[in-house]
This record gives sequence, C-alpha cells and structure tokens, in this order.
Amino acid sequence: MNVFKFGGASVKNADGVKNLLHVLTETGPNKKLVVISAMGKTTNALETVIASYFDEKTALSQSIETVKSFHEEIINKLFSEKTDTIFRKINRFFEELESFLNRNKSPNYDYVYDQVICYGELISTTIISEYLNQHHIKNTWIDARTLIKTDNTYRDAKVNWEQTQTNIAANVQKDELTITQGFISSDSNNFTTTLGREGSDYTAGIFAYCLHAKNVTIWKDVEGVLNADPREFKETTLLQEISYQEAIELAFYGASVIHPKTLQPLQKKEIPLFVKSFYNPTEKGTSVGNANKITPYIPCFIVKKDLVLLSLSALDFSFFVEENISEIFALFHKYQIKVDLIQNSAISFSVCVDNKFNNIDKLINHLQAKFKVSFNKNVSLYTIRHFTQEAINQLEKGKDVLLKQQTRETVQLVTKD
Repeated sequence: MNVFKFGGASVKNADGVKNLLHVLTETGPNKKLVVISAMGKTTNALETVIASYFDEKTALSQSIETVKSFHEEIINKLFSEKTDTIFRKINRFFEELESFLNRNKSPNYDYVYDQVICYGELISTTIISEYLNQHHIKNTWIDARTLIKTDNTYRDAKVNWEQTQTNIAANVQKDELTITQGFISSDSNNFTTTLGREGSDYTAGIFAYCLHAKNVTIWKDVEGVLNADPREFKETTLLQEISYQEAIELAFYGASVIHPKTLQPLQKKEIPLFVKSFYNPTEKGTSVGNANKITPYIPCFIVKKDLVLLSLSALDFSFFVEENISEIFALFHKYQIKVDLIQNSAISFSVCVDNKFNNIDKLINHLQAKFKVSFNKNVSLYTIRHFTQEAINQLEKGKDVLLKQQTRETVQLVTKD
C-alpha cells in the first residue's frame, strides 16, 4: 500500500482538487491511503474564528461565514450537478462548529483551538471524497480522529501507538482507496487533539508505519526538497537524495518541507519517502531513505522567523551550573517553549526559542525572580548545514548578528530583524 499526502497549497482551490484527481489517475487510485490538509489558508481563517470567540464575539459570525463562503465557492466550481449531498454534509460540519462554540464552557485556549481547527481537514476531505466519487473514483472517507489516539496535550498531542496501530489495522482496507485527514486525532475521551502545526506529514508517517506501507509520497507545489526555501533565497537547488538521518537533521532545524516527527516512524521500518511535484507527478523529485547524506553535497539554508533570544545570568554573578540549567528547562516545559539553539558560558546562558503558544512573557516574568534576563523578540535563526566559508559570508552580509554558533556540520546565526 502507498500513502499519499497533499498539503493545503496543493488543494487551495478547485483547480488544485482537479489536479489531485489527475495525480491519482496517473498513479492509479487503488491500494492507497490519501492524507489531506485543510484547503489553502483555511487553518489561518479558523484561527481567526478562535480569536473572535475569545476576544471579539461581535466578529464571530462573520469569521465563520468567511470560512463557509470560501468552501462554497470551491464546491460550486467542482460540482457540475448541484446535488444537495455535498452541501448537506458541509453544512452539518458548520452546524457542529457553531454548536460547540455556543455550548463550550472551557476557558482553555488550546482545548478550544483543537475542537475548532479540525473542521478545516474534515471539510476539505469531504469535498475531495465526494468529487472523486463523482468522477467514478470509488473511495472510503475515514475520520482520522477515530483511528489516531493520543494523550490530551492539546495542540501538540503524543500518539498512543498501541491503540492507534490496532485501530488502523482493523479499519483501513489496504486494497482500496481511503481518504482521511492530516493533523487531527483524539484523546481517550474522544475530544479532538492535534499533532502540532503542519502535522499532516506526521499523520502520513503514522499511517505508513501502522500499515507497513511500501512508501510515502508528499505532494508539494515545488519540485522536491530544495537546499533552501525559494521564498527566502534567490538561488536554490533540488536535492535528489537525502538520508533519513540528514532529513531528520534538516527537519529539526526547521526545514519546512518535511515535518520533524514524520521521519522517525518511517526510518524504523525503512519505508522510503518521496517528495514530488504536484504539477509534475512523473518527475522523480527527492527520495529520502538509506542514502549517503545528501546528493548533491551542497550547503543547505534554513530560516526560522519570529523567535525570541533569551540571555540569562545569575543575579550574584555566580557560575551558571547544571542545577540552574535544569531549573530553566523545567520552566520551558511548563510554559511549552520549544528551544531551537543553546549557548552557555561560565556566567551566562542564552537560548533561541519558539513562542508558538504565546507564553514567553509569563516565562520571562518567572525567570526574572531568580535571574538577570535580557531578551530580543522577533529575531530570525539561520542555519547552514554542510556550510562553507563562502556560504557563511553570503548569509552574514548586511545582517545584525546577535549570536553565532558553529559545529562540525552546522552554523547557526541569530539575527535581529
């Protein structure tokens, strides 16, 4: 069985959905499980719904209507026969969404986030499943939340592999075409959880592992894995082959093409991963497997923006020892702060962190009770894997470098935006 994953950019409009049909026709629809993200910027639009719910109730109805209108426009372009079936199914999702928002009593933002954000994937997969049926591509639509079980860490849930394996083995027919959602899952009480932003790749890895898949293909709007993000760097090169280890390193440092958690289950069973062009399905793209690092062997550039650089030192200028660091990392865990870079000296400790849960101010207030704290918000972290001096010089040019760290294979620079 093959596992395909289509991201939001691949199904951002009616033409994208038609192209998905083309890809399945070209590759053959049978013996496939297809993981699909929310369409286009739907996740962002649903985040606006959540923000309205908490902060601006008067804008809530309009923010929901915006999401609804976007999908209705796509439906009108896809379905020549305006049957009531697809509209009835989509309207039911919006009724569920509004019902949840009306009856919810929980003030927990992360819990509410997961209960709302899942509708992007549920709606996109329903539209696509119905569209494939209209074009005589028989498929089975499955709610991923009934299969992938997790703990209740909302927005960054941990998979219960044993229960998930059992569910997938019992409910997915390997000889057929199955359509399901990326990113979403559920806890033991059947409340929706999510696997982290951009977690649809991880979903594909979970299904591939549990189904002993032949391979996984991630379909993108680029030709494969490039040595740099073309939106950030002018000249890029296609990487033809990448080892599992190297792909994990690139994902860890923030390469956006592959989700960091995706590769671990694939490596365990040596399931090959392909990253291919949605627009050119017959091209080879990039393969990830038991390769030798990367081919071609060239510097790879990664950038993560909107981070925070924290620098800490003891109030009495004493040495910064393991006990201090252990205490700080306990606070990072408490406030859900992801650390991207660490550098320490005898009396100071610096970290570049991701504030995706918006808890940085709470953390800083907590730290200031015991440490001298300085910080820079909205910094960028640049990483070069397999660097050359020329690559470093090129990256540093014109930038205000706040911190620099170099190891055998990697250089990292924190710069002020």
